[in-house]
Amino acid sequence: MIWYGLLVAAVAAERVGELFVARRNERWSLARGAVEAGRGHYPAMVALHTGLLVGCPAEVWLADRPFVPALAWPMVAVLAGAQALRWWCIVTLGSRWNTRVIVVPGLPLVARGPYRVLRHPNYVAVVAEGVALPLVHTAWVTAIVFTLANAAVLTVRIRCENRALAAVPASLTSAAA
Repeated sequence: MIWYGLLVAAVAAERVGELFVARRNERWSLARGAVEAGRGHYPAMVALHTGLLVGCPAEVWLADRPFVPALAWPMVAVLAGAQALRWWCIVTLGSRWNTRVIVVPGLPLVARGPYRVLRHPNYVAVVAEGVALPLVHTAWVTAIVFTLANAAVLTVRIRCENRALAAVPASLTSAAA
């Protein structure tokens, strides 16, 4: 349980680091005339991700979930892959990456890195993490609840992001940033 708590704490610390990056990038974007979309769903997304980080150790402790190595180690690998994909997205988008939907007018859509293959690769990382982190220590209820709630939030989020990105002029969408 202690090692699992440390793993969840490490993921939480990584999230705090992301928020610092996002805040810096938000200032950069706003200084260039950026427009934010989807403010209404952002608090639900924050609450959901916080719930994941609280729910994982809480379920393990309260329900006395066992550590099952045959499940845990593959989930640790999925979790590591999700983190690698997330940071690939962050590095690829550079100053444009954010936890919010913020679009800087006049900049072309990014079509390199993981964005060559997927429109929203960061959300693939979020989905994988939402399954893997709880299952590292068999917190299956947390995995199910997060996955279902996350599907609802991501439906709203992706629609919002697609609308915001569609506002980028067509002449810019074919260029690689």
